[in-house]
Amino acid sequence: MADLGVLKSQCKEMKLKALEMALSTSFGAHIGGGFSAMEIMAALYAVADIPSLSEPSRDRVILSKGHGVLALYTALWQNGFLTADELATFETDGTQFHGHPHRNLAKGIEFSGGSLGLGISYAVGVALACRKRNYSNHIYVVVGDGEMNEGIVWEALMSIVHFGLNNVTIIVDKNGYQLDGPTEEVMSLPAIDEKLRSFGYDVSVINGHSIELLLDELPKRGATPRAIVANTVKANGISFLQHNKLSHQCTMTRKKYQQAVDEIITSYGD
Repeated sequence: MADLGVLKSQCKEMKLKALEMALSTSFGAHIGGGFSAMEIMAALYAVADIPSLSEPSRDRVILSKGHGVLALYTALWQNGFLTADELATFETDGTQFHGHPHRNLAKGIEFSGGSLGLGISYAVGVALACRKRNYSNHIYVVVGDGEMNEGIVWEALMSIVHFGLNNVTIIVDKNGYQLDGPTEEVMSLPAIDEKLRSFGYDVSVINGHSIELLLDELPKRGATPRAIVANTVKANGISFLQHNKLSHQCTMTRKKYQQAVDEIITSYGD
């Protein structure tokens, strides 16, 4: 089990690095969805068994909500799969590290994100292939609650249960927002946990910003596929962007960047 104090420190560094990356680009960055998923991604890479990126039986971490890429890149950086120099190329000409992830197994990026709804379908194929090879690994998929408006998500969720893929855990980053505004206004999707249970999932509902709870829930296994509904806040920890659809993708001034940095540092008691 990961040391909780070390993991919290890593998560703080992930957030500060993500802000640095967001400041560096004139295109803007997906701060909202990245910061709602920071603790999720930090905990996932503490739990996932990835001894080598070339090991076929490694666990897989699939980010279906590709706009959460700041959390993915910084988690890969904290776990030694990416370097600070590579992150410094974020959204520059010729980079391998774009505003949505581009599949690059040598760098730990399992899935190309951007077109929403496809990650769980991809996970179905990966999980089936791993089971046919008798691997004992696990497939983790992070999906957004706004992303769950996509019909293909529900087809894939049915397939996971139909094929008995208990080597899959779905994590719903339920931050209540999507590009156009609050999910309740754009396309209401009440009782996600009850819907998943009705499909046949073993479901937990937790605070998605609690690393302690994530570390407790993510390793759980059973006879049926698992789903964790993680209640989160879009742009969590940044007062002027929280609960704001404009945080989905936005640029930062130097002044706003410094305010965000100060708020993150203060939130960790430093």
